[in-house]
Amino acid sequence: MIPLGAFSINLLSENLLLLVSMLVFAGVLVAKMGSKFGAPSLLLFLLMGLVAGPDVMGLRFDDLHLAHSVGDFALSVILFTAGLETSFTEIKPILKRGIMLSTVGVILTVVITGSFIYATGISAMMAVLIAAVMSSTDSASVFTVLHDKKLHLKENLAPMLELESGSNDPIALTLTIILVQYFTRDGGAGRNFWTIAGTGAAMFLIQVGVGVAVGLAVGFLTKWILEKVDFPNFAITAILILSAGFFANGLSQYLWGNGLLATYVCAVTIGNRVKLEGRKDIDSFFDGISWMMQLMMFMLLGLLAHPSQMKGLILPALGMCLFMMFVSRPFSVFICMLPFKKKMSFKAKTFVSWVGLKGAGPILCALYTVVSGLEYSTDIFNFVFLLSLFSLMLQGGSIGWMAKFLNVGYDRDPEVQTFGMEVPEEMGMMRDHIVSEDDLAIGSTLRDLHLPHGIRVMMVRRDGRFLVPHGSMQLKVGDHLLIILGESDD
Repeated sequence: MIPLGAFSINLLSENLLLLVSMLVFAGVLVAKMGSKFGAPSLLLFLLMGLVAGPDVMGLRFDDLHLAHSVGDFALSVILFTAGLETSFTEIKPILKRGIMLSTVGVILTVVITGSFIYATGISAMMAVLIAAVMSSTDSASVFTVLHDKKLHLKENLAPMLELESGSNDPIALTLTIILVQYFTRDGGAGRNFWTIAGTGAAMFLIQVGVGVAVGLAVGFLTKWILEKVDFPNFAITAILILSAGFFANGLSQYLWGNGLLATYVCAVTIGNRVKLEGRKDIDSFFDGISWMMQLMMFMLLGLLAHPSQMKGLILPALGMCLFMMFVSRPFSVFICMLPFKKKMSFKAKTFVSWVGLKGAGPILCALYTVVSGLEYSTDIFNFVFLLSLFSLMLQGGSIGWMAKFLNVGYDRDPEVQTFGMEVPEEMGMMRDHIVSEDDLAIGSTLRDLHLPHGIRVMMVRRDGRFLVPHGSMQLKVGDHLLIILGESDD
């Protein structure tokens, strides 16, 4: 093992390029080898940073403010890429469910988890703070694990999970900021619960309202620019689009809004409202940048961790991880899905409960407590780091198996049959859906599927034969539906 004790990471170091190239090269190889065993790449990046850190190989990195800034930057790129790839046609049927999970679900998670922590003897407000730090489902982890596993999920589960994880950071971050301010300003003296609750509600409304407004405004402004100006190649277009995401983030934070939410909304607006030339090349550009940001962020967070400080926290963190996996997350999901019980099967709700992955989001919230100088913040960071590590190992590594066990996903992505047709990109996206027993629970005809606006069945493949679809067609389990997702005029 190469000793790295002679190196330290800082932006002025002459060794910076050497270190970055070594870590990136190693990250690519580790991710490639780990994928053969089903290990989530983000878990491997986190472990690489942990191994390369001061307690093992000796690489020193202790600039917490820089780490927090880099993490926020990287998460912005990851969210922006995910937003560009999000089809509004796909998320429209599950929009209410996703928002319910990302708002009410987070609050329920904080209440349940905070009550459990309080029962262990920790003060009520500190218990709520720790629960708030851990409450969000990490967007980077969910996006990456779902894509790494190449899962093709039923009942619109993939877009719902991605929407939830991409939009639940604001409330978790807002709760964390409010509670940190409570502890750092005279220890919270002179303020009662209702004052804190009122302040939190106001801040949350401002964060979300400004974030959504700025994201929409910048997204439509970018749409107008791209329609008016003819850029010479896709690379310049991609850079302009990325700069729009950064602008939305910065402007939103300047106006006391949530920057990550503004970035995500801006990306969804651009991805769904702008007809981009060379869309595949632009998507490939953003996929590459996003992968690089994931590697850098998780490895950097791993470098901050000190295993020597975590020995006494391993069992408590594992116990908390199991509690959140089997109690607080399932309880919050099933409560939030009560209004939609006719639209989601029990197996689908169980799978959503399992995909409560922790990762960079909770770790960055924990890092915020450290840079704020909060007492016991180092213990909070180490505790959340271990919790995220266990979550990626236990949940992230078993998502594919769980999808198969619950029969909510296919063994592999069905190959889309286009029957030799060339479909222009502006027409929409083509998908191949295999009819399941759940699809036929309400009725067996094509009309009974109640497909959302913008989704049309173009062809049905059954036992090697191709059938022209019509509303009264009787469907069978195993039928392949060639569908197109695009704009609708009804």
